[in-house]
Amino acid sequence: MAPLFRKVTTMYARDVLSRPVVTVRPESTLSEAISLLTEHGFAALPVVDDTGHVVGMLSESDALAAGPGQRSGPVETLMTVPAEVAHPDSDVSAVAAHMLTSRLRSLPVVEAGILVGIVARRDLLRALARDDTDLEAKVRALLDIYAGSRRQWSIDVTDGHAVIRGAFADATEQHTIAALAMTVDGIGHVDIGAEGSAPTRHTAAPLAERLRRLADETIG
Repeated sequence: MAPLFRKVTTMYARDVLSRPVVTVRPESTLSEAISLLTEHGFAALPVVDDTGHVVGMLSESDALAAGPGQRSGPVETLMTVPAEVAHPDSDVSAVAAHMLTSRLRSLPVVEAGILVGIVARRDLLRALARDDTDLEAKVRALLDIYAGSRRQWSIDVTDGHAVIRGAFADATEQHTIAALAMTVDGIGHVDIGAEGSAPTRHTAAPLAERLRRLADETIG
């Protein structure tokens, strides 16, 4: 029999990053960097050395802050250091939260200090715009495992909001079903209840977190 609490795949920076990455060297002139920024519509450029290590970031703000005569000067005198970076194994949700709180429009992804890609806000938008049909299928698969041959619930997912209706043994089973549904990454909250009755909303329930940890400990 398949395990009930199967691990739900988390999306990482390596799954959404873009490459190859347009970069500049520390000795590149500001004029060269500005040309790249405007040509590609970027908000910032990673600055890398001969070995591919990220040594800084040159942003639009850095370029705009340049004084008279600095356009012909090297990027290394204007770049932001140290550069904020992500690791390929960084959780996409954590990357998105960091970029929002730090007001970053892009974040280099490095491994052992070497640039391997970059994550822009548009990459995150594509990653976080989960397909509701896929989410619904994942929730249904979990509930089918839980219920066996007793397929007795209707499931509808819209914008990460799951609505589950049907016959439940009691309130405890409703809580269990809601917690199972919320172990699926991309499900924000669950409305659950019997047909014809007002549903109860569940959001980020501690039980769901315990189930995730149980899955990690059991299957990981």
